[in-house]
Amino acid sequence: MSAVDQTDVAGAEVVAVDAANGERPGGNLSTGEGLGYDEPADAPTGEELAGLGLKDPAAVRAALEGVLFVADQPLAPADIAAALGIPEAAVRTGLAEIAAGLDERGAGTELRETAGAVRLYTRSSVAPAVERFLRDGRRTRLSPAALETLAVVAYRQPVTRGRIAAIRGVNVDGVIRTLAARGLIADVGVDPTSGAGLYATTELFLTKIGANGLDELPSLAPLLPSVDELDGLDPDAF
Repeated sequence: MSAVDQTDVAGAEVVAVDAANGERPGGNLSTGEGLGYDEPADAPTGEELAGLGLKDPAAVRAALEGVLFVADQPLAPADIAAALGIPEAAVRTGLAEIAAGLDERGAGTELRETAGAVRLYTRSSVAPAVERFLRDGRRTRLSPAALETLAVVAYRQPVTRGRIAAIRGVNVDGVIRTLAARGLIADVGVDPTSGAGLYATTELFLTKIGANGLDELPSLAPLLPSVDELDGLDPDAF
């Protein structure tokens, strides 16, 4: 079976990449074998986990799960630790616990390590279901998540996956794949600063919305709240 790349299953955006042979590339995060993810001899203290309010292992695991969910590329534990302001040992321990938990309950995703970086992938056992969804999903209407992502690309293009994810606040890998498969967006180059791929809308997108060019996109101004409306909002409501 061919590899299945990132997809959006039933509106839940999930990174889904699977190997045809059903084996994990790299080491095993659950056991730490071949990864150097063994339990550190000196476990970090609560004071050391104070970065971003991550004062206990449970909070670290939750933060790591959130980061892995929105990541648009494999992440090195050292980079995660630097970004969150916590010891790398705490990150490695948390990753191993997340991987073990996913394996223990037979989750549809698993955490893999390749070349010193980690990312969530679909488990090989669910690859046929994901592949079938991708194939049959092309005949369905775009989901709200796909429409939102398409709008971000249309108004901010060229734009990276990371930027789209930051704007929407969720992982967009699956939606990006869906939109690209339908020919509505395409990879148009590489961001010179981050090296990430840039996406923009296609001619088919313009045809679908009945426009001759991007300059015919409707203005967003009428949809945005006025300054007076913003001033009248209660900040405690957000």
